[in-house]
Amino acid sequence: MTERAPLSRKLSAIAESATLKVDAKAKALKAEGKPVISYAAGEPDFATPSFIVDAAADALRDPKNFRYTPAAGLPELRQAIAAKTLRDSGLEIDPAQVVVTNGGKQAVYQAFQAVVNPGDEVLLPAPYWTTYPEAIALADGIPVEVFAGADQNYKVTVAQLEAARTDKTTALVFVSPSNPTGSVYTREETAAIGQWAVEHGIWVITDEIYQNLVYDGTKATSIVEAVPDVAGQTILVNGVAKTYAMTGWRVGWMVGPRDAITLAANLQSHLSSNVNNIAQRAAIAALSGPQDAAEQFRQSFDRRRRLIVAELSKIDGVAVPTPLGAFYVYPDVRGLLGRTWAGKTPTTSLELADLILDEAEVAVVPGEAFGPSSYLRLSYALGDDQLLEGVQRLQKLFA
Repeated sequence: MTERAPLSRKLSAIAESATLKVDAKAKALKAEGKPVISYAAGEPDFATPSFIVDAAADALRDPKNFRYTPAAGLPELRQAIAAKTLRDSGLEIDPAQVVVTNGGKQAVYQAFQAVVNPGDEVLLPAPYWTTYPEAIALADGIPVEVFAGADQNYKVTVAQLEAARTDKTTALVFVSPSNPTGSVYTREETAAIGQWAVEHGIWVITDEIYQNLVYDGTKATSIVEAVPDVAGQTILVNGVAKTYAMTGWRVGWMVGPRDAITLAANLQSHLSSNVNNIAQRAAIAALSGPQDAAEQFRQSFDRRRRLIVAELSKIDGVAVPTPLGAFYVYPDVRGLLGRTWAGKTPTTSLELADLILDEAEVAVVPGEAFGPSSYLRLSYALGDDQLLEGVQRLQKLFA
């Protein structure tokens, strides 16, 4: 009997999402009755605003939404995305330059598929969101990490990018505000990187899904606003998930030059066709309707941000740069490693995260999920009471 043919080598090399893995473990422990507090998932705890839900309910009663619609997205939603892109990213586009995707992850995947060829190198500033290197690998590209630590507020410089550039470099991942660090590049820093990309003809994949979640008067300047000339070689990725508490609705999008967007639209026509029409109608309401609820969410995140930074900073051995965007803190925990806690001596942030879950029943994501060890990511997109209790457990463990 002939042995079965092997599974895909490409997919076998792809790791499960580290953040979702930790979150799933935390939820499983909760289901067992354990009082676990999880900082793992980047998911707002708020309900989707009611006017958005009402728009979806209305859409359910309209039979036209029960049929196939254009694979690249409803014309009305693509128009709303074009308006948002002008408003928040400073870039005027035609709706034909938009592809609506099943969440931001599909947009990230398709962006790399559109601009990366086998063997191309993609510069990936670290710490990075765990999905980026896997999406690059799925496009047969090679992720090249460029690390910036807490001493640089987790922001890479042009000098670092230039040192990593080779004749195989074809793209750069640029994320501001950042997941996992919450760092926001200044307009000047953004402009310098954009000018460098233009000079070398490098594609920029910029993930702007957190652009509306900024604090202390900070503005998340889009790279295409800082350097308009880079727009012809930039794909912007975005979505409604974080700003409007719509993670489960699965509506994202990508914006870019027509030739790249055409490739992505062709791929999507075979991959998934159109995004769920009810969710698309909800997204139209989110982008075009009142922004009061979104602003209230932002203010709540701001309050939680200040609380978690203040409380984590009370732990000896933990250094916490203050994030200016998103809803994450990314403390440097080298001061906790190599020391004995509850009879255990962790030497990596992975071991430390396991210790924290076992001893304090608190779930955090280790730095290994985002690049080098010695860091932890904590999302503060959870309820105020749980947020404080979880940090107090850490304070007690590391007292």
